[in-house]
Amino acid sequence: MTRIAMNGLGRIGKLALRRMIDEGLGPQIVLLNDAAGDAEQHALLMEFDSVHGRWPVPVAADGDALMLDGHRIPLTHERTIDALPLEDVDLVIDATGVFKTSGALVPYFEAGVQKVVVSAPVKDEGALNLVYGINHALYDGSQRIVTAASCTTNCLAPVVKVIHEGLGIRHGSITTIHDVTNTQTIVDRPAKDMRRARSALANLIPTTTGSATAITLIYPELKGRLNGHAVRVPLLNASLTDCVFEVERPTTVDEVNALLKAAAEGPLAGILGYEERPLVSTDYRGDPRSGIVDAGSTMVVNGTQVKIYAWYDNEWGYACRLVDIARMVAGRMA
Repeated sequence: MTRIAMNGLGRIGKLALRRMIDEGLGPQIVLLNDAAGDAEQHALLMEFDSVHGRWPVPVAADGDALMLDGHRIPLTHERTIDALPLEDVDLVIDATGVFKTSGALVPYFEAGVQKVVVSAPVKDEGALNLVYGINHALYDGSQRIVTAASCTTNCLAPVVKVIHEGLGIRHGSITTIHDVTNTQTIVDRPAKDMRRARSALANLIPTTTGSATAITLIYPELKGRLNGHAVRVPLLNASLTDCVFEVERPTTVDEVNALLKAAAEGPLAGILGYEERPLVSTDYRGDPRSGIVDAGSTMVVNGTQVKIYAWYDNEWGYACRLVDIARMVAGRMA
């Protein structure tokens, strides 16, 4: 049995932990770590969530541990990897958002850990960036560092796959209309990024996204041909990716939607969704799929410019893919 540790119990780490317990992986989780909060605080935040509601699983603090669905899992509060008690850990899911280079992750391996799955892109050559359902077959068991890319990249990649394989993408631009995260500010205060310094509650905030360029880690042939921005909006959950592509040959709205629907009902079922009803962001809260095409919003301009909207739960959907990858890696270690 592969022994798993979770480092980081923020938004993604907590939801990934819920997913793992729901999927029966509790006995394999041998360590939790988060630098902030004690066991009582984390127990409350595991059970109650402002976005995703109450988790219908028994949760309690037990000294320096969490009791989750009957499983007692030790909880530590270390800020550095080398301080973690990792001698009985085979695989770490790093959801800290802090250690985002291969070099920064080396202390895990020095402590005896065999594999690390990271909840953020690692863009140097020492890591394999995966979008589960798209290129996860690239994992052959030899790579020590595997990432689940980002939430927006997971939404974007299935759409890119379908359009690139079906119509050919010449170039494109992406705008993610993204909910607030803890990297933003509740009320105005000085910060390095002066747009993110402004209140997340009161503003639409243009900012950067690495998703359009990160997609070239999945599709190297598109390097230099995709770019994008983000607009942070004052909502808690469920985001929208606006994809605009110039394609290789003339097409129609009907053809574009037919390609996307066929993929969603076939090879990408459970990863890509296709929705014809006039839904809004709240309707996608808690959706485990990576992205859901808003069919009624598809546009084609002058035959070759294609516009597609794809919804995604940027927390739960991504946490589900992170767990998919961790399960895959753990399965190859057993």
